[in-house]
Amino acid sequence: MSVSIVVPVLNEAEGIVAFLQSLQSFRQKGCQLIVVDGGSQDETFRLTEGRVDQRLISKAGRANQMNRGAELAESEVLVFLHADTLLPEHADELIEQGLQETCKEWGRFDVRLSGQQPLLRVVERMMNNRSRWSGIATGDQAIFVKKSLFDEVGGFPSIALMEDIALSRILKGKGRPLCLKEKVQTSSHRWEEKGILRTIFLMWWLRLGYFLGKKPEQLANTYYGK
Repeated sequence: MSVSIVVPVLNEAEGIVAFLQSLQSFRQKGCQLIVVDGGSQDETFRLTEGRVDQRLISKAGRANQMNRGAELAESEVLVFLHADTLLPEHADELIEQGLQETCKEWGRFDVRLSGQQPLLRVVERMMNNRSRWSGIATGDQAIFVKKSLFDEVGGFPSIALMEDIALSRILKGKGRPLCLKEKVQTSSHRWEEKGILRTIFLMWWLRLGYFLGKKPEQLANTYYGK
């Protein structure tokens, strides 16, 4: 199976070079790397030059950016990766082997938060166990899906927040995800900056609001502190 990695970015200049460098080994093995900039006001887009296979500027919004990136994908499997998340070594092989052995069509990795505070280890376990039990994945877990299925369901719903949850619910209707135990590492900066317990409460509050039918635009305003 061939793999395309789709990365939505917005004002990521500080860390984009190191992040893209971490993905060059996958490019060398034939994976396609696509970056979709949502209109950065810094040097993000310029710094991607020569480090990706495809890049474009699109309307802001992760759902919109990832859908645009998927349109450029030439591979059988899409991996949607946030710019603050690092894939495990041989992630492409893990995905290929897992999908073939289980005959599943989509999935995600377990997640590890980058910080060292003990409470973050509890958060990780909660996130991974909840996802394995519910069949719902988050963007921090590097969702992957066969392109044929992604196209069939119409891609990410065009909403301001919770696009990962929304897509997971749709894909779950086609079959439960492959939950790989290998971990991606995602930044814990937001958790530590806002407070771990406060962030836990906020994320649960947002998910509850979403499942109760609150508009994603309103949830986005709460999430981004507007």
